[in-house]
Amino acid sequence: MVKRLSVCLVSGFLLLSTGGCMIAESTYLKKVEEAELVTRDLGELQQVYKRLSLENSALKVKYSRLVEDSAGVAAEKKQLEGLLKAKSDTLSKNISEMRQSVAELRTENGSLRDEVAALQKTREEKVAEVSSTYEQLIEIMKNEIAQGQVTVSEMKGKLTVNLEAALLFDAAHNVRPEGVAILGRMVPTLKGASGRVIRIEGHTDSARITSELAQSFPSNWELSAMRAIAVTKYFQEQGVDPKCLSAAASAEYKPVAENSTKEGRSKNRRIEISLAVKE
Repeated sequence: MVKRLSVCLVSGFLLLSTGGCMIAESTYLKKVEEAELVTRDLGELQQVYKRLSLENSALKVKYSRLVEDSAGVAAEKKQLEGLLKAKSDTLSKNISEMRQSVAELRTENGSLRDEVAALQKTREEKVAEVSSTYEQLIEIMKNEIAQGQVTVSEMKGKLTVNLEAALLFDAAHNVRPEGVAILGRMVPTLKGASGRVIRIEGHTDSARITSELAQSFPSNWELSAMRAIAVTKYFQEQGVDPKCLSAAASAEYKPVAENSTKEGRSKNRRIEISLAVKE
């Protein structure tokens, strides 16, 4: 009985020993597997951490650059704002100055328009006076005009009287009594022509001066000049304002007719008296 019990105890002990070893091995394998999973997860996490660390570094660099760019943009914006303000101030000043200049120009233009209107009115009045003088001379010289010895013309406020030299002078430059009478009829009209220019111009034909006249008048220049001066001095002696008078000579160089005929030469030998508005 005892022997059988011993055998049973030994057998039970062996069974217990074998079952315990099997339980310990299973737990170990499970732990190993868990460790491997943890190790694998750790490796993956380390890879993710490394990748995220790299991204973080890149983002920090990008952020730093953006901060620098933002600072630069802010500085540039501030500079541009300063430039715009300066330009705005300059433009405002220029606009103000231009407005003042425009106002001054308008005032000046208004004054100039008034002056121009006044001058125009004065000129028109003087032209009207010349026209009135024209009518007077036409009346005074109507006989000589009818005979073709005198012409009176008016153009743009300028009055011109042409008198043939034969009416006024002898063979030289002395004024004939008949010439004095003709010129004398013009004196009252010329006296009333104050403020106007009275020009007396001598003209000749193209014939050369010969005989004794050549001693006193080497050319037609001298002859035409002396005749113009003689008429001018006569008007002055009769009271015409000498400040309005002037004498000139043109010799044969401003003909009004052909010198090839007697009638043409007679017309070219003349005294031209012109009245114009003083500028």
